[in-house]
Amino acid sequence: MGIGPNGEGPPVGRVLAALAGLAILAYLPVFWQPFVADDFVQIGLAREYGPASGWAALSQDPLYRSRATSLVLTWWTERLLGFTPLTFYSTSVLLHILNTWLVFALGSWPAIGWRAAAVAGAFFAVHEGHQEAVMWYAALPELLVFFWVLLSLACWGRWLGRGASAGWYVASLGCFLLALFSKESAVVTAPLPLVLGLSERAAWRKLAAAAPFAAIAVAYMAMIFASQTGHGHFSDGTFSLETPFLTSWANSYGRLLWIWGAASLLALAAWRAWRRAKLVWLALVWIAITLAPYSFLTYMLRVPSRHTYLASLGLAWLVAAAALELRERWGAPRRWAVPAVAAVIVAHNVAYLWIKKRAQYLERAAPTEKLVELARRVEGPIYVHCFPYGYEIAERAMEMVVGKPKELLLFGPAADYVNQPAAIYCGGHRVAEGKSTGRGQAVYFGSGASPTHR
Repeated sequence: MGIGPNGEGPPVGRVLAALAGLAILAYLPVFWQPFVADDFVQIGLAREYGPASGWAALSQDPLYRSRATSLVLTWWTERLLGFTPLTFYSTSVLLHILNTWLVFALGSWPAIGWRAAAVAGAFFAVHEGHQEAVMWYAALPELLVFFWVLLSLACWGRWLGRGASAGWYVASLGCFLLALFSKESAVVTAPLPLVLGLSERAAWRKLAAAAPFAAIAVAYMAMIFASQTGHGHFSDGTFSLETPFLTSWANSYGRLLWIWGAASLLALAAWRAWRRAKLVWLALVWIAITLAPYSFLTYMLRVPSRHTYLASLGLAWLVAAAALELRERWGAPRRWAVPAVAAVIVAHNVAYLWIKKRAQYLERAAPTEKLVELARRVEGPIYVHCFPYGYEIAERAMEMVVGKPKELLLFGPAADYVNQPAAIYCGGHRVAEGKSTGRGQAVYFGSGASPTHR
């Protein structure tokens, strides 16, 4: 495939292969991971809304029409590859690989360059901070909004070049529309085509072409607020304009920079690396903008890891700026320095994903896994007590995995059913497993897990 412009950067084919390898290495445990909580809801909604016959109903759903691309992709994934955790998680990892390639593709921007883009892509591939977007299939919208936003910007940047056809502009606008129907957060990227055009000193005619992006974003937000009475997130307390936005935003910004972003900024400041200033400012502004829409959440004062996926691009640029500066300063006299630092960063992120995060996702999957295990062993109804997730998740797991009707699951305090000839499931604390009560009941007390929010 050649190399970057003017011979800059390593062969593209090698870079893409290396980025794919790093992404697979980092998320290798995902391929043996069971479904986690809302994964069942995602797949169930995809069965309803994903086929063309469900698109009319999808268009009337104020919440899920903004996640339409993930539902259609999920439906096609199951239709073509079947219903297994491996099938769906493989889709997530593949999308993550494509996204790392798009990070590299932005090296065509003069403010970034091919070398910085290659390093940024490598860090983005292994970064553990946004792992929920990859390791939790229900977070698929985060991967897709990143994909369409970056593809839109890549097409826009190509159109800004001399002699580029109008097809690149149409493609950019189309990708932006698909980003909006992947997640509401895409709306904050509407000004970026204008920013990019100004940085490239484009002609006024081309700068004016950024206006449709803003107009579409305004119309999109107006549509959301006009239908807020039927929008789930307006009524379930997920987010509010009255939340302490600045506290959440600042907290999330600091957490995202820790540890490698902070180290990169300190190193660049100590070296007075003014030649990296443009890339550093681009990174800091990108993080500020892309964290903003998620900072109105009500259930925590920081942005969950899956919601930092788009913002992590800015972090990757910061690490790339520091890595290039390190190479310029120490590359010749200390040839071991850059590979050593790179190895430490990769090892830290991969080990954290394999050891710390792997265990957490298995714990989150345990309640539904144990319910499924019990449902396969017993006949008749199961009285579900203190299930840590919404009842809809238990019902969908019963239907999808076990193949039994959800009506067999009855919910309420276990004490109400001690004299009934049936099974009792309690997902609160592990007390006993497979223990008989003497009344014909199979009792399971499962390990608890904190409820999650999408």
